[in-house]
Amino acid sequence: VSSCAPPTRKAPQRTTRWLSVGVRPHKNDIKLDFKDVLLRPKRSTLKSRSEVDLMRSYTFRNSKGSYRGIPIIAANMDTVGTFEMALVLHQFTLFTTVHKHYSVDDWVEFAKKNPECLKNVAVSTGTGEGDFDRVSTILAAVPQLQYICVDVANGYSEHFVHFVKDVREKFRSHTIMAGNVVTGEMVEELILAGADIIKVGIGPGSVCTTRKKTGVGYPQLSAVIECADAAHGLGGHIISDGGCTCPGDVSKAFGAGADFVMLGGMLAGHSESGGEVIEKNGKKYKLFYGMSSDTAMQKHAGGVADYRASEGKTVEVPYKGPVEVTIRDVLGGVRSTCTYVGASKLKELSRRTTFIRVNQQLNTVFGS
Repeated sequence: VSSCAPPTRKAPQRTTRWLSVGVRPHKNDIKLDFKDVLLRPKRSTLKSRSEVDLMRSYTFRNSKGSYRGIPIIAANMDTVGTFEMALVLHQFTLFTTVHKHYSVDDWVEFAKKNPECLKNVAVSTGTGEGDFDRVSTILAAVPQLQYICVDVANGYSEHFVHFVKDVREKFRSHTIMAGNVVTGEMVEELILAGADIIKVGIGPGSVCTTRKKTGVGYPQLSAVIECADAAHGLGGHIISDGGCTCPGDVSKAFGAGADFVMLGGMLAGHSESGGEVIEKNGKKYKLFYGMSSDTAMQKHAGGVADYRASEGKTVEVPYKGPVEVTIRDVLGGVRSTCTYVGASKLKELSRRTTFIRVNQQLNTVFGS
């Protein structure tokens, strides 16, 4: 006897829901970069991008310190994270992680002349011999400094975790940035070790060759989504560090859940960037290089050690003039993003973000 019940139909396949930020991805999902997605527009009541508030306020888990500003950060590269850059970014309430190659006297002089900037800068340190003593000396000489950036290429070493613990033990009320990592479990470990803000990104930078030299890395958009989920579950924060090539990428990083976005290449080549202006064939350039490049290691360590390879490259960036123009362009782009998705505040952007996967970002018939 045949059944009267209608034939069963195969359920329609679900779309990849995790592209709506907040849905935790599975480890076997395809990992995506900024270039692989666009933000879907949504209804908005905003009449103008001037109505968008980009200011954020945070209280940090371990230091209990507070922050208020536009959470875009200049990278702690000696061609980007300069005192000159910090002075301009401070005017826009942006932040600068100052590179680690300034002396104690340099810091004292900067603090004396520009005390109002100190709330928007971090002193950077590595984890090598003498680094702990050096950063301790700077913080003793400039007690107004409240942010420490502990920065290494590989944030997965036990030595790095122990170093973060030592910094937290000595500087209990300072806000600690630490990285770089790209996975949730390491974000959690660093937060529990005492870090407040975790730098996320391995290999996405424009002058980083880690992925080419080592085969190690993680697509930046997926790294940000997963690491933000881990950090926010513990009351921590993250920085999306690397991979931004245009203002739209900055918006994507915020949309993916980043609390801060760090820029290197986008801030290179300006008057406030480190290095001299080079003239070639009537055009002006500035050098920009990764901090693990031959150029950086020759400058700061006397050369590349026998046991390691360079993991950065050196490029000549066309001279761009004052960085103020670029900053206004980035902030204008992020404000415009918010109007497209109906976010009246930067705080709302991640909740209003739905990413769609794409095969092509731009029409390049007349160039990119």
